[in-house]
Amino acid sequence: MSTTVHKITKQTRNQFSCPEIEGDFPLDQAVIEALPDDCVVLSANSFGSSAWTITARINVELAGGMPKRYFLKCASEDAGRVMMEGEFNAMTELYKTMPSFVPRPYSWGKFCLSSPETYFFLCDFVDMSNKLPDPKRFCSRLAELHRASESPSGKFGFHVPTCHGRLPQCVEWDSSWTSFFIKLLDDVLRSDIQNNGSWPALEKVSHRTLTHVIPRLIGALESDGRTVKPSLIHGDLWEGNIGTEFETGNIYIFDAGAYYAHNEMEIGMWRCQRHKIRSEVYKRAYLGNSMVSEPADEWDDRNRIYCVKMNMIHSAHHAGDIVRQTAFEDMCYLVDKYAPWFPEELDDEELEAFSKAVEDARSH
Repeated sequence: MSTTVHKITKQTRNQFSCPEIEGDFPLDQAVIEALPDDCVVLSANSFGSSAWTITARINVELAGGMPKRYFLKCASEDAGRVMMEGEFNAMTELYKTMPSFVPRPYSWGKFCLSSPETYFFLCDFVDMSNKLPDPKRFCSRLAELHRASESPSGKFGFHVPTCHGRLPQCVEWDSSWTSFFIKLLDDVLRSDIQNNGSWPALEKVSHRTLTHVIPRLIGALESDGRTVKPSLIHGDLWEGNIGTEFETGNIYIFDAGAYYAHNEMEIGMWRCQRHKIRSEVYKRAYLGNSMVSEPADEWDDRNRIYCVKMNMIHSAHHAGDIVRQTAFEDMCYLVDKYAPWFPEELDDEELEAFSKAVEDARSH
């Protein structure tokens, strides 16, 4: 994805329609028109950023004299359009289901400024702490979201592409969770190869995972009369996308890449070594508010395969990261358990590499 969006804050204010607005962030006319009618825009200031977006806090005075703050996120080019449209729709779906759990989303759109081609997402600004949330309160709300949500199609997926980070996810509607997850993970694995290059051993174990492990491990959720409820999940729920409001103590989730999924998919992220939320207290608190799907004795293995998706999408964003090796080891472990290789399928070098990976995965 292009980082040309960062050029916006370097452009002179006379290139925008309202150069008189205070602050260091120049507002495009399209953003101003997305704000409430008759409000007065007082200031716009940069508020955090990433490699592929820029963000700002907008202060306005509403028609009745009441102060109000908005959060603005911007990204450039067609990839930015997919990100902003996806985040708006994801946050809107979450807000419709549980409005007290997410900042209210308002709109998304395209800048009037022609270069760089830029898109935006606008929502309420909530002044939040970035500390880890209270486990019991947070996990109770999260489980409530998963229970209360109802897929509009009765299927797994979402009505527009959403992004995990900067990469679009394969979220076309599918009536089977097994089939949906195979396509979701396959797309992520392809993105990883595209961004990190070929690794034959990884590609071999990935193929085995997609064709043998998932049909058995995830397929068991939909066999012998069992069914999976499509639950609305945030999709990228690590501690960086959770905050506690300073004024009220309310917990919010944001920066969503939502879709309808097996609810256990949500906490696959919490197995990742890099995240503070991997603390066992959060997992226990969530499972204390949500029934483990049957077969219950395979819950940890499902958590492991869901974590593979989270680690591989991270690898696709960050070339050379150790999580690629971690995901490889986890897939080797699951292949060994659910779809063991026949002797003739591996040469001596592969057998040694895969056997070591299985042992290393036991510590994950």
